[in-house]
Amino acid sequence: MAKNNKKKVKLKQKLTNKYRLVVLNERTFEERFALKLSRLNVFVFSSVFSILLILATIVLIAFTPIKEYIPGYSSTKLKTDAKKLTLESDSLRNRLAVIENYTKSIKSVLTGEITSDDIIDSIQELGKRAQINENMLNASKQDSIFREKIESRDRFPLSDELQNRVKIVFFAPISGTTSQSFNSENKHFAIDVVAKTGTPVKAAADGTVIFSEWTTETGYVIILKHANNFISVYKHNGILLKQQGDLVQSGEAIASVGSSGELTTGPHLHFELWSDGYAVNPANYIDFE
Repeated sequence: MAKNNKKKVKLKQKLTNKYRLVVLNERTFEERFALKLSRLNVFVFSSVFSILLILATIVLIAFTPIKEYIPGYSSTKLKTDAKKLTLESDSLRNRLAVIENYTKSIKSVLTGEITSDDIIDSIQELGKRAQINENMLNASKQDSIFREKIESRDRFPLSDELQNRVKIVFFAPISGTTSQSFNSENKHFAIDVVAKTGTPVKAAADGTVIFSEWTTETGYVIILKHANNFISVYKHNGILLKQQGDLVQSGEAIASVGSSGELTTGPHLHFELWSDGYAVNPANYIDFE
């Protein structure tokens, strides 16, 4: 027990023993600076200085641009650009998914995978399920007043829309003999025009290619989307000259006449015209002779 006490006293003396640090003039030996130190003071001072130095370094790295000069550390601009690109890629991915679903829907309808009977049955089924509140169909007093004001300004409130509808002009994709006309009763929602193999098939109007692929039944098919919700469809082509997403002008060659697909009897163009999701008779818009 006495030995332990002696060791503690000795250790305490070593830590608290005073030392004098003196700075002298080399020539005159004049004392310039003196500092009393002990081992304990040196240890405490070194520890506090080290901690402050570490804290200052952490603050500088965390809250100043100095961290960007550390090897292997990404710059703030790089992180911002990466975040921006991630958001843009997510947005493009969502838009692409919408476009793909839209294209698949059009493909299903126009290539015969979904028939008009299926659409009619679906509409009838939805009509049976729907419960309409007749009170909601009655116009309110405010609606009636607003309608009278609008109609008093313009006797033909739909004239602008009708004018926009007739602005688009369609041209014959090919000239030839019509082998089969449009007949909704027989579910032939197109006009078949006979022409020689390799005859250029031209765009009926300015538009964008929304579908350009091979199908089993109708061969090489290309579909264009035009202004005012018109869609033109060209089936049984021999060669497709445009790809999905291409912009085409009226009269520009987009394919050539062929006899591709299972549902064909020879070289001809199967041409369909759709307006607002409904098949219309192309002969009402185009002269194929």
